[in-house]
Amino acid sequence: MRTYDFTPLYRATVGFDRMANLVDRAMTADTATTYPPYNIEKLGENDYRISIAVAGFTDDELSIEARENQLIVTARKAEMDDKRTYLHRGIATRAFEKSFQLADHVQVTGATHTDGMLHIDLVREVPEALKPRQIQIATGKTARALEGTSEAVEA
Repeated sequence: MRTYDFTPLYRATVGFDRMANLVDRAMTADTATTYPPYNIEKLGENDYRISIAVAGFTDDELSIEARENQLIVTARKAEMDDKRTYLHRGIATRAFEKSFQLADHVQVTGATHTDGMLHIDLVREVPEALKPRQIQIATGKTARALEGTSEAVEA
C-alpha cells in the first residue's frame, strides 16, 4: 500500500486543516472492520439515514454521540452472570464503536431502535447566509433613480 505525506499541504495552506486531516484519516483508516454491518441511505435531497445491525443489544446498551462533525455509535454488552454452555455461538454481541464523519451543516435529527436495527436520521440544513441568492441587476432608468441613495448599493 502506498503512503502519502501530506506535510507540505499543512505548510502551504491556511484554513484547510480539516480537509487535510480528513484525507489523511481516510488514507490510514482500517477498512477491514466490518462489524457491525451498516447501510447509509439518501432519503431525499437533504435527508439521510444510517442503519446499523445491532441484534442482541438493548436500548440501554447503545449510545449515540454527535460532536463537531463526527457521529459516534457505541455498544457495550452488559456482563452476563448466567452459566450458559454454548454448543455453537454464532451471534456476535461484542462491544463496538463505529464512527462516521459528517459533512458541514449535517445534524442528527433522531434515532430509533426496532427489530435489531438502529436507525439514525440526519438532515443537512445549510444556513440561509450560505445559500445562493439572486442579485438583481438595475436597468438604466432604475440605476439613475437610485444613484446617490443607499438603495443603489443594495440593488
